[in-house]
Amino acid sequence: MKKKISYSILELAIVSQGSSFKQTLNNSLALAKVAEENNYTRYWFAEHHNSESVGSSATSILIGYVAENTNTIRVGSGGIMLPNHSPLIIAEQFGTLAHLYPHRIDLGLGRAPGTDTLTAQAIRIDFMKAAHSFPAEVEKIENYFSSENKTSKVRAAIAEGTEVPIYILGSSTDSAHLAASKGLPYAFASHFASTHLLNALQIYREEFQPSEFLKEAYTIAGINIVIADTEEEAERLFTSLIRMFFGILTGNSEPLQPPTEMTDDLKEVLHHPSLHQMLKYSFVGTKEIVKRQVQSFLDETQVDELIMVSTMYSIEDRIKSTQLFAEVMSEINNERLS
Repeated sequence: MKKKISYSILELAIVSQGSSFKQTLNNSLALAKVAEENNYTRYWFAEHHNSESVGSSATSILIGYVAENTNTIRVGSGGIMLPNHSPLIIAEQFGTLAHLYPHRIDLGLGRAPGTDTLTAQAIRIDFMKAAHSFPAEVEKIENYFSSENKTSKVRAAIAEGTEVPIYILGSSTDSAHLAASKGLPYAFASHFASTHLLNALQIYREEFQPSEFLKEAYTIAGINIVIADTEEEAERLFTSLIRMFFGILTGNSEPLQPPTEMTDDLKEVLHHPSLHQMLKYSFVGTKEIVKRQVQSFLDETQVDELIMVSTMYSIEDRIKSTQLFAEVMSEINNERLS
């Protein structure tokens, strides 16, 4: 019997042209409230640095902002880029959040810098050493959250015994081995790194070792979602995301541009091999079209949860697409369980 698929949101707090950081962060909260009303499981913030077009830099602060102004939805990191941070400080931050918002905080951990090399070195001079020590750094976090750490000389007392589930994030196969060996849930960034998704999922499932945290493998996959009333309108909204990724590839980072008509030139850009690979798991269209695409993706990947990225210029369009995606998932789950 098929099981229900959870659905969630990954938020980057991308700044639209003409908007401010303040308005962008307010919009993130508005979207989180919509997600809560529409039965999304969790709302995660990514961590990025040195960008005038991304507002999700101080991840733990944004988690607190959203958790304080919602009631039931889980809120967390997708993820904290651990080599940027001291494991002790992260344990203290998320332990504090767990006391303020019990049973609602998730800690997703990744090993990438979330920025360029120069900025990574500005954040932490020994970044590369910390990145290579990622498994050991994760273990430190686990120890700080453990009740047994009370006898240690170095403690994150506020974190000890709190229920903050740890998720391992990945965009290649490396973290699949780690998540499996530790018996932790695994989230793959297939919303921009599609190449190794299926291989990473296979590695994780084959190598998974049950743990006190998780008895069976649990997988989450990132997808881009753009849903509108017509296919033409959805494609128009999608042009903002195409331009954003093209800017990333060409080193021309700028605020998210307003949508335009889907021209032949943009279609040609979209079919460039690098861009096409990055946006492979972007599902764009009406509810009916996206539903078919999502069902096909679920059949192919067999993931337990979808975490969708909603990159559109207007908050109104993002909200509508988020509501429509909830309807899509409700229909899919009803059919799976019938």
